[in-house]
Amino acid sequence: MRILTTREELLDARRGLNEAAGIGFVPTMGFLHEGHVSLMERSAADNEVSIATIFVNPTQFNEAADLDSYPRDPEGDAQKCRDAGVDILWMPEIPSVYADDHSTTVTVGGVTSALCGAARPGHFDGVATIVCKLFNLVRPDRAYFGEKDYQQLAMIRRMVRDLDMQLEIVGMPIVRDTDGVALSSRNKHLNGEQRAQARSLRESLEAARVAWQRGERSAAALRQVIRARIEVEPLADIDYVDVVGTRSVAPYGDAIIEDATCVAAVAVRFGATRLIDNARLDRPQPVWTP
Repeated sequence: MRILTTREELLDARRGLNEAAGIGFVPTMGFLHEGHVSLMERSAADNEVSIATIFVNPTQFNEAADLDSYPRDPEGDAQKCRDAGVDILWMPEIPSVYADDHSTTVTVGGVTSALCGAARPGHFDGVATIVCKLFNLVRPDRAYFGEKDYQQLAMIRRMVRDLDMQLEIVGMPIVRDTDGVALSSRNKHLNGEQRAQARSLRESLEAARVAWQRGERSAAALRQVIRARIEVEPLADIDYVDVVGTRSVAPYGDAIIEDATCVAAVAVRFGATRLIDNARLDRPQPVWTP
């Protein structure tokens, strides 16, 4: 595996690749876990060349403290990439990504209006901008993203469609720990009691899925099923609970859901740690553990 750090090194490496070769791409912010590894292993299996990036993108953080506290493990991350079959790993510093006078932002409307888009203004502009830049630099045939960040995945698919980007976006299932908590780089900040109560996210979504399977179609009732499970946990501070369209990511409000599919999504804080999770209500949720 080649480890690169500058923009010029990445461009040189990309120019040296056979244009006919299948090129897979996994962009990450590092502190990799088995969810990231599943993306990289799939990329390596699907493509002749697999490229990964590790870059903690400052433009998608709403709070400087959140950026500063984001966990980092460059040596461990590099080993995980190597073991997962990555061929090229790019680990740039900020000047290799953003010029001092950088002034262009990519905004994707519609799918970013609710959920994390409403809770974290400007977040998805930062995500869309960095992903667009990375797609331009790497020029992959396929890029891999986890479904835990469901709204992010929907946004990236919309951006690729609207801007006629010539690549395939592959979504991969949520990877959960053995207690059902979705793997996240932020889980390391949870103490024992917070971690135990974080199981309520998965359990609340499963309760909503069961209600859906039994015929419940009121968005308000489904949200209440989710809230009822989370609110019994004294350390849980709900940011949002909502039920949205699978493609539009638009909330159903208090409507009766007539579509065949929908997604329940939650964001909950335990202390300073904000966790997100989601589930399709129309199908059983796979419990994929590392």
